[in-house]
Amino acid sequence: MKIATYNVNGINGRLDVLLRWLKDDQPDIVCLQELKSTSFPEKEISRAGYGAAWDGEKSWNGVAILLKGDEPLITRRGLPGDPDDKQSRYIEAVVDGVLLGCLYLPNGNPAPGPKFDYKLRWFRRLQDHAAEMLDLDVPALLVGDFNVMPTERDVYKPERWVDDALFRPEIRQAYAELTAQGWIDAVRHLHPDERIYTFWKYWRNSFERDAGLRIDHCLLSPGMAPWLRSASVRKKPRSWSGTSDHAPVMIELDTSEGID
Repeated sequence: MKIATYNVNGINGRLDVLLRWLKDDQPDIVCLQELKSTSFPEKEISRAGYGAAWDGEKSWNGVAILLKGDEPLITRRGLPGDPDDKQSRYIEAVVDGVLLGCLYLPNGNPAPGPKFDYKLRWFRRLQDHAAEMLDLDVPALLVGDFNVMPTERDVYKPERWVDDALFRPEIRQAYAELTAQGWIDAVRHLHPDERIYTFWKYWRNSFERDAGLRIDHCLLSPGMAPWLRSASVRKKPRSWSGTSDHAPVMIELDTSEGID
């Protein structure tokens, strides 16, 4: 089973890039972020062989789950804990026996400030919901753009980011508390010491210089650890014309033996 996360940075404007990548890598399940639209290209995605569930928002945010050959069974739209929060940042489904949360965590800049406070509140709600997911004792994944670089290994020139909302101590601590629940960071589990990035700004040849950030993550519930076979950043789409500033992250799982 191949599961990927991809911040497409505008699904309708970058649909050709998405479809090209889907054809190349053939993931089984895809979590998308930053749809930036209240419309969704269902016909084109269907022709590519995927069913889709999505939650959009005009010009901002938006999340979706794609499932090859079938429709995702949606269990939740929106992160619980604040009924007044209408931003489209979380969608959850059962896919192939796995409970899958697709998320787009707030950026939070400028920090400090109201946007950063919202990010911290959202992170606390995520922690609460993530704990409830683990309590269900079923295979579970939290996948998406977390907008956090967990350690100095996850950012080029960390000294330049000390005051940024993606790298402030409060945010890194929140991510550490999340993984302390038992969630496994797939990339770090298999590549503990490598500098690996998933995002590169458009300017100053950031991608060509590999001056990036690792902010897109795949977290596995503890029982899924024996299934994990690979975790990689699919950098090729980031080099294409008109592409997102993110690259897809993909993990491969072998579920044939079930959970220990």
